[in-house]
Amino acid sequence: MPVPVASEFEFGVFALAGRPTLARAAAEQADKLGYEGLWTGDHLSFPMPILDPLLQLAQLATYTERARLATGVYLLPLRHPVPVAKQVGTLDHLTEGRLIFGVGVGGEFPLEYEAAGVPLRERGARLTESIEVLKLLWTGEEVSYDGRFFQFDKLRMRPAPRQSGGPPIWCGGRSAAALQRMGRMADGWLSYVVTPETFREGLETIASAAAGVGRQLDSFGTGHLLFSWIDESYEKAFEQANAHLSQRYGMVFSRATRKYAALGRPEDVAERVAAYRAAGVRHIVLDLTGPSTERDAQIEAFAREVRPLLS
Repeated sequence: MPVPVASEFEFGVFALAGRPTLARAAAEQADKLGYEGLWTGDHLSFPMPILDPLLQLAQLATYTERARLATGVYLLPLRHPVPVAKQVGTLDHLTEGRLIFGVGVGGEFPLEYEAAGVPLRERGARLTESIEVLKLLWTGEEVSYDGRFFQFDKLRMRPAPRQSGGPPIWCGGRSAAALQRMGRMADGWLSYVVTPETFREGLETIASAAAGVGRQLDSFGTGHLLFSWIDESYEKAFEQANAHLSQRYGMVFSRATRKYAALGRPEDVAERVAAYRAAGVRHIVLDLTGPSTERDAQIEAFAREVRPLLS
């Protein structure tokens, strides 16, 4: 049973917020250029500065009435799911029901887990329980839960989120366990550092897991976070993107940059995006990997020079 994919093809972009002027500019640019989503990332500790994703989305929500607001992805196992349910349910109201809650386990920076008092080896199991807790609490009904990590009795959280049952939960990850979890309980997949071929194979694993529990995936979301940079040649774009990614992750990133990024002239970038589209991706989240001073120009160049090649 394949995963049904929507016919619409959308684009989102990682947004810079933190100050009202930045948030307003990011939201207004996205609206003007027709981007369908504004996304924020999450880490407690990171080689580069990073702000809290939920607070950024709350700020961005005040400046756009059309774009989806989304986390890509929120490291849910680092937090207790009950207060997260309240925060995200509230954010669904602030975004007027335009929220996608992307979640994942992270793990590439183990110090985050150590500092939060969460054993790294438990992160997958904690994510599974946390998703179950969120979906229960978001019904708005009186519910109880008795899991390995979380327990509560006859708890009712009101108001329920704006979206019935809560915002859709998209999961990150690419391991077999992560993909199977998505098939059993997630509303979408936001992939990261996978090739189009790997994405297509991942959808098959998700579909198989869904079938195993008798679950239909009629509205399953398919997204991909894509490193991208436009320049007059591939090598010039690679130089900019690789320097940024190597600094961001505190490691030599050259091999991954070449394998996973969409780089070069507009037609080169469009060709790479088209390969993900053919594999089943329906929402591309642009992660513009180069000097921040050129970021706005890149967002505009993609909208005006790349997107028309994909229509």
